[in-house]
Amino acid sequence: MKNVILMGIKHCGKTTQGRLLSAHYGCDFFDTDDLVVEMTGMTPREIYSDFGKEAFLKAESDACNVIAGRQGFFVVSTGGGICMNDKAVGYLRGVGTFVFLDSDETVACDRIIKEIKILPDGKMEGMPAYIARENPSNIDEVRRSFHSFYEERRAIYSSICDVTVKMLPLSKMENMARIIERIESL
Repeated sequence: MKNVILMGIKHCGKTTQGRLLSAHYGCDFFDTDDLVVEMTGMTPREIYSDFGKEAFLKAESDACNVIAGRQGFFVVSTGGGICMNDKAVGYLRGVGTFVFLDSDETVACDRIIKEIKILPDGKMEGMPAYIARENPSNIDEVRRSFHSFYEERRAIYSSICDVTVKMLPLSKMENMARIIERIESL
C-alpha cells in the first residue's frame, strides 16, 4: 500500500483522520501546514498575508518535498489549497495515494463560521483568505462565498484524487474505518 495523502476543503477532517490513520497503522503523520510553520516560523496565513501567494506556494512545495523524501509508510494531511499548487502535488504524487475527504458543504461552512469573530464595529475576522477577500458583511454572505469556493474546489479535488471518501455524519472512528476500507481495496 502506498502512503496516504489526505486532501479536501478546510475543516473536512484531514488532520483528525490523518492522526487516527497514523495511529491505526503505527506510522508517521505529517501535516503540511505544521511543517510549513516548522520550516519557516510562520503560519501559512502569515506567509500569504505578509509575502504573497507565490511565497506561500513555495513554502508549501518545500514542505511537500521534505515529506516526499521520507522513508517508510506515512500519512499526510495537506492544506486545503494544495490542489492549487501543482509543484506540491507533484512531489506527493510520486509517493502516495491521494484521498479526497469529501465533506458536506454545510458541515464545512458551519465549522468555518464557528471560527469567525464579529467585532463591536460589525467587522468580521478569522475567516479564510478566500472568503475575507470577498469582504462579506454578514454570515449569509460568508455562506454564499463559501458555496462558490466549495463547488470550484470540489471539482479540482475530484480531478486530482485517486479515491474519494464521502465524510458522513458518523463518528470519527466510523469514518476512519470507511477510509481504510477504500484505500486497502485499491
